Amino acid sequence: MTLAPGINNNVFLNSKRLLADPAADHFIQEVFADPVKKADLRKWLGNEPGKSELEWIKNHYPDVKFIQQANILPAWADQQLMRRGSALFVRHSEMVMNLLGLLSLPYCYTAANGAMVLYLSELITRQTTKRLFDTAIFVWEVMGPDAYEETGSAYTEILKIRIIHAAVRYHTLRSEKWDHTWGTPINQEDMAGTNLSFSLIVTRGMKKLGIKVSPENEEAFLHVWSVIGYLMGLDEDLIPKNKREADNLDLAIKNREFRASSHGAELTQSLVNHIMSVNTSKATADDIIGLMRYLLGDEIADMLAMKKVALPAYKLMLLKSLNFLKQLKPHGPVGTSYNKSYTAFKALNPTFRSA
Repeated sequence: MTLAPGINNNVFLNSKRLLADPAADHFIQEVFADPVKKADLRKWLGNEPGKSELEWIKNHYPDVKFIQQANILPAWADQQLMRRGSALFVRHSEMVMNLLGLLSLPYCYTAANGAMVLYLSELITRQTTKRLFDTAIFVWEVMGPDAYEETGSAYTEILKIRIIHAAVRYHTLRSEKWDHTWGTPINQEDMAGTNLSFSLIVTRGMKKLGIKVSPENEEAFLHVWSVIGYLMGLDEDLIPKNKREADNLDLAIKNREFRASSHGAELTQSLVNHIMSVNTSKATADDIIGLMRYLLGDEIADMLAMKKVALPAYKLMLLKSLNFLKQLKPHGPVGTSYNKSYTAFKALNPTFRSA
């Protein structure tokens, strides 16, 4: 994927705003036309992660190509690189989880047209805690050290999100609230931007908070998310091959799509309210917002109408120092560390999913 400057770049990305996921969209249209199939699919989408879930949907839809190929990696996928990317996640899983709320999600909300899908669904504003927890569970499942082995559950979870996206498009387009000048709901450009916010933007945030991320580990982390994007139905010409391409795509989307919007501000405020509701530290609301401003930058924070406060320099330095010291602690086997950390995370939210 190589983006050309100027008008060529806009022509390419304009075309991607009109494209979604034809295979998944056709599947949803057929399933939703049958009440029994629709009920079965809804039940399947709510089930716990597991290999049997993939077997179930494959057996029920033997002629649906994207379902049958849901656990086939692209030819360019490098399993060794993916394991390295997973190891980076496991080592810094707590930091990654924090960055999803402090940085990745508000970064997405700045893309005004794409964020309108979330706003119209009202799920984020009405069920903020549950929806954010579901997103976190997805990240844990797709970043596990054995996630892409035969017994891993990444394929199932990615397929579920792909189908949910198609269902959201189906309902959004029938709501009579969608303005087609915004593009297609959850279109290819927005999918690419979201993928970058969970990969490139996360490692960028880690480095800003004092975590040393080597170029090799960053490329590995990005590679895992490139594979996830492919399995999610993202066009291959929107999948960066390396960090340079990821940076170029991020800048292009930012220049085209980021702007102030009332719904972006409302989504961000709901997010901040959630963060404060689960905050168990001594950090104040101004500390949290100041940290978000530091991570996002004032330009983006202003677009999101965030309060103009700064995290005190001594607190930022303390945070960076603590993160540096954490890196010096020895870590056990990746699999053991992952299981321990994931179990601890799920225990924080017993209402939504069992451990």
